[in-house]
Amino acid sequence: MMHAVPIPPFERFYEEHRSDVMQLLRRRLGRERADDAFQETFLRALQAYRRLEHGEHLRAWALTIAQHVAIDALRRSRVHAESADPGAEDGRAAYLELAPLTDGLPPKERAAVVLRYGYDLSYEQIAAALGSSAEAARQATSTGVRKLRKRRIVQ
Repeated sequence: MMHAVPIPPFERFYEEHRSDVMQLLRRRLGRERADDAFQETFLRALQAYRRLEHGEHLRAWALTIAQHVAIDALRRSRVHAESADPGAEDGRAAYLELAPLTDGLPPKERAAVVLRYGYDLSYEQIAAALGSSAEAARQATSTGVRKLRKRRIVQ
């Protein structure tokens, strides 16, 4: 019988994951916009924290929230300026590199492909982020990649 990992106090969760979240947001959004996105990420996490059922894969969960906040921020900036500059310090953000390729995929497949190849997360971490099993995460990633390959041949 498996025992669920207990959920740590939010303060400890924050301390353990804040540097990873900030690093991801700075790569995606640049230094100036990362601070606001960082606050929004942990506000969203705090609001959802009491609904967690276990403390497994909290890093993947936090990075997924940060990814969604970054995507929202990039979408908002695209609305205001057609040529949004993410200001990434270490090259173009992984999400931006994959966006033109993954735009037509269903949401779960797109998220799985981006998390696997853009953020180098394991299938277990992707499963935690998507609320599924590791096998379902692997399948969603595989299906998404197959669709992308097929699309490149057709187009």
